[in-house]
Amino acid sequence: MRSSLSIAVKDLRAELRTKQVLNSMLIFTLVVMVILSLSLSDVLSESSVIERLAPGLIWIAFVFAGTVGISRAYVSEIENGCLEALRLCPVDCAAIYTGKVISGMCLMLIVEIAAIPVFIVFFNYNIPHLPEIFLIILLGTAGFSAVGTLLAALSVNTRTREIMLPVLLIPLLLPVLIPTIIATAKILAGDGIFQIISELRLIVLYDIVFFTLARLLFEHTLEG
Repeated sequence: MRSSLSIAVKDLRAELRTKQVLNSMLIFTLVVMVILSLSLSDVLSESSVIERLAPGLIWIAFVFAGTVGISRAYVSEIENGCLEALRLCPVDCAAIYTGKVISGMCLMLIVEIAAIPVFIVFFNYNIPHLPEIFLIILLGTAGFSAVGTLLAALSVNTRTREIMLPVLLIPLLLPVLIPTIIATAKILAGDGIFQIISELRLIVLYDIVFFTLARLLFEHTLEG
């Protein structure tokens, strides 16, 4: 775990110096929010309509922004010739994967936390039960980062990685996106944490299963 945290800290420090990926994710999220708010301007006055649309709108922005961030997870390593040096470090490949997952998840959470106030302002909608919403976002983001990090490593050496990654990523995310959106909808409708236990169980199960499988497959992915 110490090696994983060291890799995560290294990635976060490098990103915070340049802010290339973070700025891209933030701008992309802002653009998506602006487009969605303009396209739904006729129904923004109806709170019941926004309440039904909000879960999908929020997660559309999160998924698109996360895809932008995940697609750049290994590009800097490739451009600077650091990926092979990272593999030569005296650490298990699973530690490299875990560190990448942690750093990617941290960047996504920064963007998601910043996106919530933007959503509230643009859509004139007060999100209730924020602690429960942040719990759902945390679990959903963990699953996204776990799968996205593996697929980014799989597609980083291909010429069409910008196209290949979303094609592979979106279908594999459906098992976590569906309960995540359902749980978000229930919370926004006024339900409590106990009404979304079944959805939370599905999300946690997805996170554990895919994280475990990805850790086992990551070394073979890098060799490929």
